[in-house]
Amino acid sequence: MRNLAFIVAMMGGMLPMTIARPFVGVILWCWISFQNPHELTWGMSMTIPWAMMIFFATIMGCFAAREPKSFPINATTVLIILFIILISLSSLVALAPPDMVEYKWSFVAKSFFAQLLIFALLTERRRIHALIWVMVISLGYYGLRGGVFTLTHAGNYRVLGPPMTMITDNNHLAAGLLVCMPLMNYLRMQSRHRLVRLGLLVVMMFTLFAVLGSYSRGALIGLAAMSLFLWWNSPHKIVSATVVGVALAGAISFMPPSWTARMSTIGAEHVDDSAQGRLNIWHASWKIALARPLTGGGFMAPYRQNIVDEYDYGTTARAVHSIYFEVIGEHGFPTFFVWLGITLAGIVNTVRIIRATRKRPELRWCYDLAKMAQVSIIAYLVAGTFLSLCYWDFYFTLLMGVAATWERVKAATRVPAAARATPLAARATPGAALPVPRG
Repeated sequence: MRNLAFIVAMMGGMLPMTIARPFVGVILWCWISFQNPHELTWGMSMTIPWAMMIFFATIMGCFAAREPKSFPINATTVLIILFIILISLSSLVALAPPDMVEYKWSFVAKSFFAQLLIFALLTERRRIHALIWVMVISLGYYGLRGGVFTLTHAGNYRVLGPPMTMITDNNHLAAGLLVCMPLMNYLRMQSRHRLVRLGLLVVMMFTLFAVLGSYSRGALIGLAAMSLFLWWNSPHKIVSATVVGVALAGAISFMPPSWTARMSTIGAEHVDDSAQGRLNIWHASWKIALARPLTGGGFMAPYRQNIVDEYDYGTTARAVHSIYFEVIGEHGFPTFFVWLGITLAGIVNTVRIIRATRKRPELRWCYDLAKMAQVSIIAYLVAGTFLSLCYWDFYFTLLMGVAATWERVKAATRVPAAARATPLAARATPGAALPVPRG
């Protein structure tokens, strides 16, 4: 029944609406890509390529509908276009089998093309707000469910993500939830209704337990980095330190001894097999990049044993588990710097937004979003050091939302400047501001 209801709702209502209103396609694409609701059903709906269908329906809508669209050329969009070009070039000389390379290239390239489409349709505050809501709902569902699971089982079992997704692994899910939590707080700060604010606060608490219940050591380091960043930027450092300290201490004290034993291995003198395996594949990825600095080994190179043996014999091929070493090993140094530049452009955008809106109450939503986006970026950069999430569409969608917000800020700050200049111009040219009589 769930399978049939999902198919009817998508085919009968949502997809046709996407052609008439392309921004509906953006919301649907994000929902399908981030939450993967079709994976929560059974039967045929699990095998239908929903994301591809929505993407092409949205493209059709962009040409057919008169919905507002805008595509400013800025650092973020230029870097994403350049990134798509570079990963395409590295795929042409990739070392892995062509079918594997083509499959991953298609997935990553379509994801980044979709980011450009999303940016083109984020033309107003309401749309940016709606995008943040669908991002929070998509991952907040797993945060709420994972938190309930952790509490009801006293933290004795690991929380895993949805199957067949980029956040299936417990470590990836935990990092994703960390990135999402500041966005939950942004919505809490912006919501007018007390019930909504309270609900978001409750979901944030459950999400914290879900992160701890993942047993991810990288996520714990990311959580510590987030907390430190929030404390450093807080105007009330004593109060914020007390609140964050009590919340973390209370949540950690709930976890069982098995969780404490695993977390205690962070920074231990003797590295366990899991950590040693990551260090080895990082070294192998680095050696591949040194041997092929312009293109790297191409998609899937560190995952193929014959390729790893050629550049670092004795290392077992596996997932790289580092956003940095995966990009370097697969695409070389030029692509890595472009990939990193997308994040740096996002950071610069947040700084610009904060400076421009600090004393503008009507743009407070931009200020709050930029502040929370900075926390999300810190979570991704720190937790991602130990994870293979370098092409994660959720994170890059956030950066597109930040870039779109900066465009809205520039437009809003230009209007008052023009209004202030009008009287001066009128005084310089007498009679220019007077209406021309008709009839």
